[in-house]
Amino acid sequence: MTAPDTAKQTAQKTKRVPFWDNARWIAVTLVIMGHATLKLIGKSDVAYAFYLFVYTFQVPVLVLVSGYFAKADPPSARQLKRLLTDVVLPYLIFQSIWIVIQWAVEPGHPFKLDYTSAKWTLWFLIALAIWRMVLPYLAMLKFPFLISVLISFISGYAGSADDTLSLARVAALLPFFVLGWELRRRSQYARWWIAARATIVWPVRAVAAAILVTAGVTMYFGIDAWRDLLVRRFLLFDEEYSSFGYDQWWAGFVRLLVIVLALVMTAAVLVLVPRRETFFTAWGSATMYIYLLHPFFLYPLRESGWLEDHSTVPVLAGMVLLSIGVAVLLSQRFVRRALHPLVEPRAKWLFHQRRAPA
Repeated sequence: MTAPDTAKQTAQKTKRVPFWDNARWIAVTLVIMGHATLKLIGKSDVAYAFYLFVYTFQVPVLVLVSGYFAKADPPSARQLKRLLTDVVLPYLIFQSIWIVIQWAVEPGHPFKLDYTSAKWTLWFLIALAIWRMVLPYLAMLKFPFLISVLISFISGYAGSADDTLSLARVAALLPFFVLGWELRRRSQYARWWIAARATIVWPVRAVAAAILVTAGVTMYFGIDAWRDLLVRRFLLFDEEYSSFGYDQWWAGFVRLLVIVLALVMTAAVLVLVPRRETFFTAWGSATMYIYLLHPFFLYPLRESGWLEDHSTVPVLAGMVLLSIGVAVLLSQRFVRRALHPLVEPRAKWLFHQRRAPA
């Protein structure tokens, strides 16, 4: 078999499905919206409600979609190489960049080459690497999703699960990654939905839209209660319960409720994702570029203090539009061509060039 034949077969096997590319792009755009509106929530109930609403599903959707494309087979040499080039090296590169930026820009910030505590959004790369490595072992067990939920539940009581290697988030968000893999394993459900007739799809979407609207209204009118109950801290999935005042034995059951809420909201968002090719479908392949590069646009605004002093509804709307604009910009081919060595380093110098046996 010639190299062109092999490449052709590989391309056929990895044919992209528009639904999942649409979901990728929407998920990462929602993540930007959450990051863009954080500094507005201190003085604006509308911004806080919007932030809570988005955070009930933005990260779970992204993690679930990532899990859908994960493999539970024993890792091959090719998969290990991809793990290094797609996840580990970009983490080291961007962690180094942010270490230098914070040292240069923020007064009094020490210069410290720390690669165990991820800067800002980079926790996701650490989590992705660990999830991919753990998945083959979970897949060997019965009921991997239930086991992952139990891990998430227990981790909130463990004082050792902190920001070191993002272990708190790795454990807490594991159920969404495993569920994504389970959906791939039972791909007939996803295929059925993608091929379903409009007479089935639109009533389901109407219910999903009603769920999202109800959640948004509830977030707004109950905002004082949600503030007092520190719901936001649960939605971040990054701390043990006692660190924000929930040292009661039943705190883990609140996380279970949050997981259930996130699953319902994630399902509602996914059924609203277009199933066919759209103008942004091709941008779904640029998810990692958008995720790694968007903080460079938000960082100046977030650190300037301007957003805290202008927590108004028009500014909130402007930040949402800015988030969409940044996602669109970073999806363009010229960005990928220019920054490919940083986001997707091939690092041929790092690997043995093994020759095929004669």
